[in-house]
Amino acid sequence: MQRPIVTHFFDEPTSTFSYIVQDPDSRSCAIVDSVLDFDYDAGRTDVRSADAIIDYVRTHDLSVEWVLETHVHADHLSAAPYLHEKLGGKTGIGARIVEVQDIFGKAFNAGTEFARDGSQFDRLFEEGDSFRIGELEARVLHTPGHTPACLTYVVGDSAFVGDTLFAPDFGTARCDFPGGDARTLYHSIQKVLSLPDETRIFLCHDYKAPGRDEHQHETTVGEERRANIHVHDGVSEDDFVQMRTKRDSGLGMPRLILPSVQVNMRAGHMPPAEDNGQIYLKVPINRF
Repeated sequence: MQRPIVTHFFDEPTSTFSYIVQDPDSRSCAIVDSVLDFDYDAGRTDVRSADAIIDYVRTHDLSVEWVLETHVHADHLSAAPYLHEKLGGKTGIGARIVEVQDIFGKAFNAGTEFARDGSQFDRLFEEGDSFRIGELEARVLHTPGHTPACLTYVVGDSAFVGDTLFAPDFGTARCDFPGGDARTLYHSIQKVLSLPDETRIFLCHDYKAPGRDEHQHETTVGEERRANIHVHDGVSEDDFVQMRTKRDSGLGMPRLILPSVQVNMRAGHMPPAEDNGQIYLKVPINRF
């Protein structure tokens, strides 16, 4: 089985992992789940995290073929447009982004200039689609439940699962966002866990379970099946749904959900400037 070279980058404020996925036999690579630094209190963006990825790509003389998103993130802003401008590559996300755009386009009262057809991305992936990163073969699993558009990218012996799964001692993703569903997530997770036990799973987030000192970005299918506290082998669908629903009912909203979704539903682009030339992000009062 092909084994990509995977390099992770960690954004401490949002506990987010981004990845460079490289073909070991060429200079070709893909970038998965990038981060645009955002100081919410000041309303200012920065590109430190993205520049670290750019520096790595240029230092290693890599060629970026894809800038990929596993889903519309609710906890950080995507740096995809900046990376696309600096490094090239095609942007990609799940085809059901159109559902997310419809839900949040209404929630934020986005104007008619906001297309709800996914056209902000170069490629909309469906279940079973495949693509290449150099000589690496990549295929797409549609893994909804956290959001309708969530994908897992399987590249050789590696799976990039977004928010579907966390480290075994932390469990699984929440399902209480608009379009989320715990029963759907259970079936998506089973799809991921049906991959070979040795498949490497690369996580989008790690919040460090109590008692663990170090962040964990990688696990395996076998480890998740044996030890995931929410969905290890033997956990029934009904038990998972009951657990997940109860747990989600006590969770607060992610701190950056309002700015993140407005930007990420636009493929990382900011809303258009208003007539004074200033860009604004909205805060819907009592909407969520």
